[in-house]
Amino acid sequence: MLMLSKQQTLPVVAEKVAIMQPYFFPYLGYFALIKHTDFFVSFDPVQYIRKGWMNRNRVLKPGEGWQYITAPVQAADRDALIKEVQVVEGEAWKMQILRQLEHYKKRAPYYAEVTALLESCFASPELSISRLNTFYLLQVCQYLAIPFSYDIFSDLNLTLGPVAAPDEWALRTSQALGATTYVNAPGGREFFHPEKYASEGVSLQFLDITLEPYSQRRPTFEAGLSIVDVLMFNTPEQVCAMLDNVVLAG
Repeated sequence: MLMLSKQQTLPVVAEKVAIMQPYFFPYLGYFALIKHTDFFVSFDPVQYIRKGWMNRNRVLKPGEGWQYITAPVQAADRDALIKEVQVVEGEAWKMQILRQLEHYKKRAPYYAEVTALLESCFASPELSISRLNTFYLLQVCQYLAIPFSYDIFSDLNLTLGPVAAPDEWALRTSQALGATTYVNAPGGREFFHPEKYASEGVSLQFLDITLEPYSQRRPTFEAGLSIVDVLMFNTPEQVCAMLDNVVLAG
């Protein structure tokens, strides 16, 4: 059975750490963060946000525009944490996603390869959305030949210092892992404080990626779609080149 194996040891040198909630087949920028750090933490001890990116993402729909692909989740308390949420059992939603992607066969040159990748992902019987999404990240990274040294926060059993503000989860986790640098997506600039990090021995950086349009074989380019769409139209080498179109800055 295909399951996510728990990482037993941290890297010898984890200079740069990224910490993100485990999203469902996320967009290119998420994988750029993985590619340009030494260790990745799937962060699952916080509240699960409904109608977010945890159980769905966007792909092309036939004709024009985009549509969601979704992993439905089991009923849970509104305050449930990510680590407590499970996807619905069975194959129905997985088959639905594959059917939604069938229209790509007409114009996407790598439809067969991506379908095989997804079938490999969907072969996992895992129900935890945290572990399942991390398993999907691992499968995509292996397809792209990107090293992926990772663990799930709830598996790490870290002893953290006091967390008094939203940006201190990442700070305390970075310190507990012995990291010298924490790298965040650009969207967190408004509530992360470089001076605080520097005063506690951790450098704070933000990764900005320039996302150039690629051919989707249709008149209008749909930006910001799932990695699934990117893989449909590009080789792993081309995708890796996209992931290197980044700037790391404080």
